[in-house]
Amino acid sequence: MAFAELNERIRAQAIAVNALKTEISKVIVGQEEMVEGLIMGMIGGGHILLEGVPGLAKTTAVKAFADATDLQFQRIQFTPDLLPADIMGSRIYNMSEHSFEIKKGVVFANVILADEINRAPAKVQSALLEAMQERQVTIGDATFKLPDPFIVLATQNPLEQEGTYALPEAQVDRFMFKILINYPTKDEELRIIEKFEKKELDQKLNRILGAPEIKEWQETVKSIYTDERIKKYVLGIVFETRTPKEKSIAQLIDVGASPRASLYLILAGRIRAFMEGRNFVTPEDIKEVAYPVLRHRIIPSFEAEAEKVSTDRIIAELLNRVEVP
Repeated sequence: MAFAELNERIRAQAIAVNALKTEISKVIVGQEEMVEGLIMGMIGGGHILLEGVPGLAKTTAVKAFADATDLQFQRIQFTPDLLPADIMGSRIYNMSEHSFEIKKGVVFANVILADEINRAPAKVQSALLEAMQERQVTIGDATFKLPDPFIVLATQNPLEQEGTYALPEAQVDRFMFKILINYPTKDEELRIIEKFEKKELDQKLNRILGAPEIKEWQETVKSIYTDERIKKYVLGIVFETRTPKEKSIAQLIDVGASPRASLYLILAGRIRAFMEGRNFVTPEDIKEVAYPVLRHRIIPSFEAEAEKVSTDRIIAELLNRVEVP
């Protein structure tokens, strides 16, 4: 693709991204990081983990995203009595035909909202692993491909809340981003009240785009230029999580980031450049996406937890110590 043609395509598609953000903002006040994360996850084909206390519009944001993109949407409310077959599907005996038939589960959709995923026991949580990683589901002896695009947007409450279970590390690593949802500001909460009084929070959103447009965005992102120095910068950050040069940082990290962190940092950097209307990745792109990519891949040490040092603070220290190209 010619340089001028690529630039023109990126500019046009970046306008469509902003239109999608604007449409979602009709029912979601603030929470820009969450909305951008959802869009980036869909473009990158990566799953998103949203963490925050109840009532911060996590579910509403995912539903609004699905409505504005005209994708098939399914919501799974995770509870302690949920079974893997409830999600994936099962074989049912048809008495009239004297044979078994497949009943597909709710996972067969483009956008899956796994609501309060950490309220279900580990056996049910791990049932999503094949679907998330392989984009397929095995029911009995048959394997079925999931729709394309396919993204799992999981919400979880902080582990301190009653009735929650920690997600298995193997499952957590499969999420592209972990986004922390904070309380709205006073001005934002006032706008929420005003929208609620006017019943604007329940309005039907317009379809901005669908699967074909998302596919086009994904193809454009592949053309975003990533310099060799940017790739080495990413490796410098990831390896610093595993073998920090500073003893003070090493004492705060028990386990560093996996190779998926390197892959997702570069991919997310390209997507951010695309959303900004650029055809190349900058170190600032990498810094911006480092927090949601790394915060669930770094396991803090006992000392860090005892001193209440957050993972985000550790990431900030790492970024300050890695030389920027």
